[in-house]
Amino acid sequence: MAEAPPGCYHGALSKTECEDLLGKKNKDGAYLIRDSETIQGAMCLCVYKRKVVYTYRLLKTHTGQYTLMTAGGVTETFFKTLDELIRHFKRRNQGLAIHLRHSVKRKTALLIHPPDPPAAQIQQMPLHEEDHDYENVPDADYVEVLPP
Repeated sequence: MAEAPPGCYHGALSKTECEDLLGKKNKDGAYLIRDSETIQGAMCLCVYKRKVVYTYRLLKTHTGQYTLMTAGGVTETFFKTLDELIRHFKRRNQGLAIHLRHSVKRKTALLIHPPDPPAAQIQQMPLHEEDHDYENVPDADYVEVLPP
């Protein structure tokens, strides 16, 4: 079963909305996690310090672990869960502009989509005639296959 996202995970929150939320909190060390707007599948850890929001890219590896994108030459640290990552960065001097102190919780529950059915189930699903209307396809959409 997939882990539940932490309360500070806001999903598809825009950068501007994120900055507004953290600005309203107005506490150094306030933080939240949101989906990246530029890299699909990545997330952002956003931290507030002295009226500036610092954004750190979070990546999930193919093995399901999380890591903070680092500058060249800096050793990456991997975490099994987002909660583990958050606990790590609540400690001082871990490389962030300021350590995590005040979680900004989302106000509503996120809609978690159920996983796609396994391939075996997909093939067993009945096909509807309207899904495949081969009679009304223009001839230009067909490729003529000639014998070798």
